[in-house]
Amino acid sequence: MSTETPGPDITSRPSGRAARERMYRYVLLMCAATSILVTVSIVVLLARDAITFFTLVNPVNFFTGTEFLISRDVYGLLPLLSGTLLVTVISAVIALPTGLAAAVYLSEYASSRMRSVLKPGLEILAGIPTVVYGIFALVYVTPFLQSIGLPVNTFNILSASIMVGIMIIPMVSSLSEDAMSAVPDSLRQAGYGMGATKFEVTTGVVVPAAASGIFSSFILALSRAIGETMIVVVAAGSRPRMLNLSDPLANIYQGYQPMTAAMVQINSADTVSQLGFTSLFAIGLTLFVITFLLNLLSNRIAARYREEYE
Repeated sequence: MSTETPGPDITSRPSGRAARERMYRYVLLMCAATSILVTVSIVVLLARDAITFFTLVNPVNFFTGTEFLISRDVYGLLPLLSGTLLVTVISAVIALPTGLAAAVYLSEYASSRMRSVLKPGLEILAGIPTVVYGIFALVYVTPFLQSIGLPVNTFNILSASIMVGIMIIPMVSSLSEDAMSAVPDSLRQAGYGMGATKFEVTTGVVVPAAASGIFSSFILALSRAIGETMIVVVAAGSRPRMLNLSDPLANIYQGYQPMTAAMVQINSADTVSQLGFTSLFAIGLTLFVITFLLNLLSNRIAARYREEYE
């Protein structure tokens, strides 16, 4: 009498596979939900303590105040906003054209060998700790500016802004280069077929076609500059002051205290009142709202001017 060895239960395979797929799906869902939960928790906690601050300080006085003195419990945002604005504008003047030019070269002019050298170099620049940039600004950039005759103070907004601009160049160049590389070669060939030079094709065809990605890189880089902390803490100074509109050039030679530097000062102070501690969250919430609006603007621009190619 012959006996047959039972074969594998093929009917159980689909159900087991389906169970594993459900498990993978739930694990990935948990990861996505965790990131959203963390973001929402940060916003809620910031808003809760900021509301506590605004119950003690008139929001109008906070957002329009021209003095920020922790020792006297005087909290006006405009001096801190002035420092943040200066850093953002000066760093943008440095980073946006330089980063875009680097992206144009990498996308349109560089050989494969040159690109393999320059792109990793930019990535290394992006990986340098920001505190190193701050020390470099204080120890080397400021003495250099003084040596060429600029009347900068030891702590000044110009040196800090230069290093912030250098720090965000890789972000501008990388994102812009990706946007230009996505432009189809058929558009370039059409330009060459009409007798255009390489520079004319680059500036008249490629850059306009990649405009949405380029502008998005600009806004994201500005958001990064607004939120930068260590460079301005080390090199920009710690004195909140309003912009001197009567002598605009003198502003860049002086020390300022941007919003991020003020938050560090409050958090590291030996003695600070409860009002001063809660002001930390009001400043943080304001900074969050500014960067969130910039990121939202970046997404809107990308969606509005995105080019679709077949």
